Amino acid sequence: MKTVICALILWTACTPIKIHAYTERNLLQNQISKADLKEILQLNQSWVTYPAYEERQEWNDFFCEYKDSLIHYGEQLLNYQWKTIPATAYLEFERSGNRDIMETPFGENNNALMTFMLAELAEGKGRFTDQLINGVFHSCEMTSWALAAHLITQPTHRALPTPKYQLIDLTAGDLGGLLSWIYYFMHKEFDKIDPEISRRLRQELEIRIMEPYLNNDNFWWMAINYKGQMVNNWNPWCNSNALMTFMLMENNVDKLSKAVWKSMQSVDKYLNYVHADGACEEGPSYWGHAAGKTLDYLCLLKRITGGHIDIFHEPQIRAMGEYISRSYVGNGWVVNFADASAKGEADAHLIYRYGCAVSSSEMKLFAFNLAKSKKLSLKGRDIFRALEALAINKELQQKITLYQKPDYTWYSETEVFLQKTQHAFFAAKGGYNDESHNHNDIGTFSLWIDNTPFIIDAGVGTYTRQTFSDERYSIWTMQSDFHNLPKINGISQQYGKKFKASQIQASSKHFSLDISTAYPQEAAVKEWIRDYKLNEHTLIIKDKFCLTEVKDVNIIHFLTPGKIQIKKNLIRINNNNIKIVLYFDSQAFEVNQEEIILTDKRLSAVWGQSIFRLVFKAKEKSRQGQYIFKIKYQ
Repeated sequence: MKTVICALILWTACTPIKIHAYTERNLLQNQISKADLKEILQLNQSWVTYPAYEERQEWNDFFCEYKDSLIHYGEQLLNYQWKTIPATAYLEFERSGNRDIMETPFGENNNALMTFMLAELAEGKGRFTDQLINGVFHSCEMTSWALAAHLITQPTHRALPTPKYQLIDLTAGDLGGLLSWIYYFMHKEFDKIDPEISRRLRQELEIRIMEPYLNNDNFWWMAINYKGQMVNNWNPWCNSNALMTFMLMENNVDKLSKAVWKSMQSVDKYLNYVHADGACEEGPSYWGHAAGKTLDYLCLLKRITGGHIDIFHEPQIRAMGEYISRSYVGNGWVVNFADASAKGEADAHLIYRYGCAVSSSEMKLFAFNLAKSKKLSLKGRDIFRALEALAINKELQQKITLYQKPDYTWYSETEVFLQKTQHAFFAAKGGYNDESHNHNDIGTFSLWIDNTPFIIDAGVGTYTRQTFSDERYSIWTMQSDFHNLPKINGISQQYGKKFKASQIQASSKHFSLDISTAYPQEAAVKEWIRDYKLNEHTLIIKDKFCLTEVKDVNIIHFLTPGKIQIKKNLIRINNNNIKIVLYFDSQAFEVNQEEIILTDKRLSAVWGQSIFRLVFKAKEKSRQGQYIFKIKYQ
């Protein structure tokens, strides 16, 4: 059981250090007293802004041009066969590390539920009601709504669910929220068929979401009893779903007040933990789960309290939102440190909602431009997001001037550096090697030319048991040797909170840091200053180093998706008919290229069948010196 139990390491093993200090801001709890909260809560769903099920004309206006497509999606699934998930699908996570065997059919069932709900709201003729009932009962008959990969946090530490312990994870929370909306919209229609449908659904929501949320403080993501552990996107994600369930289902003001206050305590722990500079250390592809779910939670909280609790004016909340507009490169490419993918499906409707909430013209302009090239997606299991997106869809279709991001952004706490010129976009990071979804990548960088990637972070492959276990750093994508970094004295960067950047300097002109402190003692490195300087046509990378002992030659790595042509002292890289030239000291290095075949579908979907690693191996062992690389582009 060692490897299974160790899957908790990533979530629970870190203790904050100076670079990630926990600050007791408590933005939510400072807004109101617990006693006053009870007085202002709005009961009986008076906060809901959507039409009732039977209000046909209102729904026609609400769905507008999406009405027919939503009905069509439902018609395509009218003969849907609800998937059974056998016990062996859960056990497979322990046996091989495979998550998809359990998660794929479960996800298909949940997505079908939302499709039928939206189709029935759009049409209102009862054609999809029987399938909704089938889906509701199918869900109610499951032992747990949590994923096998997350069930190992239950007391048994096994992947098979036990009915004695109802675990609230991301999927259980999502399904709880979805089923709560189904109850809200459809319970009167269900009662016409058989009151047992609504009764059973309410009972299961109480058992699986409401009771454990109120009575169990041991869910790691709650951080109620905070003792220095990591707090990441799970917190606003799970709390927003739990709050939504209570808002829709709980008519007892005492219980509702207790749940809302607990959610405020918990989300405060998240806002205290994440950096006030607003950067998402999990990367832009997690922004929708982190800052985006924070938006959902704060919107719900504002509504249930009649506007009494509203922290959208806080600089931290605005900065968290604007991170997505700053870290978006273009053509779907994003800055992708940690487990984030380099391809980011930026959600224009979510970004616009956030921009409106915090009065950010930057975010709204960014969303307007995104919306021009991408239609609203109404598939998945997040019905609240779908309805909120539809509510602002007409407003988002305005014509607006092109969004221009700032030329330079420095996130001083998260230590992420972003810079752009007319043709180039450059990103680099400091930080430390115990961040959420951590890769050993202190000092790495990425470079795009004309929205085309050239020097890259590969990202992460399909999640398995190994991804979140003590085997994590056996995966190549997590290792510093597969980032744009040196191997010093034959030693790579190491995982742990003490391995971090130091001596950081950031300005609109350059970015530099000492990465020696990201390497273990056996690397025998006293100082390794990595310096970046970007101008209109050149990126200069300098490595100035001093070792306490010489053991092996140094090696510098660069990853690229482009086609490589190596000359005497330069390397030509061509990607999508855009070209750069990388100059290096041929007297100091011998260089080779290695093709990395991408067998993982998550990686190949971004990069194709392979990427390449350039390996610059020093010809001589040196105690001190300087390496210079120049990348030139048009």
